[in-house]
Amino acid sequence: MKEKVNFWFDVSCPWTWITSRWLVDVSEQRDLDVTWRPFSLFELNKDRDLPEDYRKHIEDSRNFGRISMAVSKTSPDRVGEFYTELGTRIHNDEQPQTDETILAALSAVGLDAELLERAKAGEFDDAVRASTQAGLDLVGDDVGVPIIEVAGVAFFGPVMSPAPQGADAVKAWDGTVALAQTKGFFELKRSRDVGPIFN
Repeated sequence: MKEKVNFWFDVSCPWTWITSRWLVDVSEQRDLDVTWRPFSLFELNKDRDLPEDYRKHIEDSRNFGRISMAVSKTSPDRVGEFYTELGTRIHNDEQPQTDETILAALSAVGLDAELLERAKAGEFDDAVRASTQAGLDLVGDDVGVPIIEVAGVAFFGPVMSPAPQGADAVKAWDGTVALAQTKGFFELKRSRDVGPIFN
């Protein structure tokens, strides 16, 4: 039987993108059943005092959470495929974070362009907030994404650059899950010494 995994993501986050590609690699080797759950860094941070450049980033990327939820609500079996299309364009191909890029990703997976207008009009905002809160309820509100829930535990991360691949990806997965299941464990961290590296 497939092991169920919930993965919360905001398309705009490069660190979450790296972790998601690692999870895809692991899921193909371990036959995981991944549910891709939209998260909004805009919703997480909208009432917080933030540096101006980060405030602009989350405001500019607000529609990513909205369109991800629109896909989740209307074509739930296509969320992972859509995230792959949009994430590849934004992070690997360095396309601009614009409506045009979102529309190209929708078209690539056979979804209707009108979803974007519905999303921008706020139709799915309540669902975005609820999904974001559902992830935070599992791990606390002092984190962002990625959030993973598996085997009865949930955790923020892992954050890595670049992500391990192949057998090393599975080894990292097994270690991450084992550590997350250890009673009393809550943090493992060191300073980042590289930026996002996309495999």
